[in-house]
Amino acid sequence: MDDYSTFVPKVHFEQIPIKNLVSNQEYQRNLSIAHIQRTVKNFDLYQINPVKVSRRNNINYVFNGQHTIEIIALVSGTRETPVWCMIYDDLEYTQEADIFANQLKYVKPLLPYEIFMANVEAGNDDQLIIKSLVESYGLFISHKKVPCGICAVACLEYIYRNFGFHVLDRTLRLCIGTWEGDYNSLSSNMLKGIALLIVAFGDLLKDDIFKEKVGVFSAKDIGRTAKERKAGSLGYSESMLLVYNKRLKAPLKWLKLHKMKSAMVDNDANGTSNDGIPLDEEREHA
Repeated sequence: MDDYSTFVPKVHFEQIPIKNLVSNQEYQRNLSIAHIQRTVKNFDLYQINPVKVSRRNNINYVFNGQHTIEIIALVSGTRETPVWCMIYDDLEYTQEADIFANQLKYVKPLLPYEIFMANVEAGNDDQLIIKSLVESYGLFISHKKVPCGICAVACLEYIYRNFGFHVLDRTLRLCIGTWEGDYNSLSSNMLKGIALLIVAFGDLLKDDIFKEKVGVFSAKDIGRTAKERKAGSLGYSESMLLVYNKRLKAPLKWLKLHKMKSAMVDNDANGTSNDGIPLDEEREHA
C-alpha cells in the first residue's frame, strides 16, 4: 500500500472562538485597518479561508489569518464568534516564523485579466457591462498586447467604478477614434490619462478637436513626451493637453487638470478608491 503521509500535513480542524486566538507574534506584519475596513464592506462568507494555528503550551497562536479573524470579529460584532482553524500541534516558534515568511514564495498571483474573466464567467454585472462596452467599439479584452486588444482591465474597472459608465464610454470612443486600435494607445496610462482629461474638462473638451490635433501624433509619441514630463497617467494627460491647446484661442486651463489629479490622489490615500490599484503605472501583462 502506498504511503502518502509525507505529502499530507499533520493537522486537524476545530472551530475556535476568536477570543481564544493569539495573533501578536513578532514575525507578523502590523494589522492594516484600511484593509480590514475595506473587506468588511465587501464581506463574502465564501471567501473566508481556515486560519492556521500553532498550538503551543495549550495556547492557540495564529501564524496565518490574523486579518481574517479581525474582519470576522468586526462583521459579527463579537470575539465570541468561532472560526475554522487548521491546527498544527508540532511546530516551534521559529518554524511558524519560517512558514509565515515563505507562505507566498511559490504562489502565483492571479493576473488582472484572469480575475476579470472569472468575474465575467460568474455573471458579475460590472465586468459584463465593461466587456460589452469594449466590444461595441470593435475592441476586445486580451491577455497580451495586440491591436484592438485591451489587457489593462484593472484600469477599465478603475475608470468605470470611480467615474462611471459614460466617462469610460467616452474614453474608449476618443481612444479608438484617435488611434484606431493601436495597442500602444490602449495602455493603462493612456486610457487613464484620457479619462482624467474628460473628468477635468467635461464638455469643454471637444472630441473632434482632440481627434484632429492629438491624432497627429502616434500613441508612442505621446508616451515618449509623457515620460519626459511626469510619471504615470498625469504625464499622458499633460502631453495630450499640450497638443490639444496649441493655437487655441481659449485653451483649457492646466490648473483644472492638476486639481482633478490631486483630488484623485487624496481619495486614494483616504481609502475611498474602490479598486485597490495604484493611480499610475498599473502593471500590464505583456
